[in-house]
Amino acid sequence: MHRIDRAGRMIAASPATVYGALLDREALETWLPPDGMRGRIERWDPRPGGGFRMVLTHLDPAGSPGKTSKTTDVVDVGFAELVPPERVVQRAVFEADDPSYGGTMTMTWHLAAAGDGTEVTVTATGVPPGIDQTVHEAGIASSLAHLASYVERAAG
Repeated sequence: MHRIDRAGRMIAASPATVYGALLDREALETWLPPDGMRGRIERWDPRPGGGFRMVLTHLDPAGSPGKTSKTTDVVDVGFAELVPPERVVQRAVFEADDPSYGGTMTMTWHLAAAGDGTEVTVTATGVPPGIDQTVHEAGIASSLAHLASYVERAAG
């Protein structure tokens, strides 16, 4: 079965503003970690063929153990495609000993102007089987809510 995880949200900011937050190191550290996590970017190269390495730390690892260690998920993300202000395609690989988290996951962020805002849709393909779909989609939705809060606060 070809699994696709997805989430979407209307954000009250222009596509250019949202796109900028997808390619700003400090912004990503602020909004990308889903609820219950914090993030730190260790490497940053915002261009096609570049990417970043993020360490996500679980604030309560008892409820959700990490993929890389008991408390962390480490992910290497490459920028496969950057189309301002419409699309960002990322290839993500988790650092994990458990093979159920192996492989390359593709995350596509679509931005479409809609009225006074932007409809943001995220689709994930090639999701490692160790990642529960319901939990993953909730995590994407949480990140989108943080993105909305981040860019709407900056715009307001």
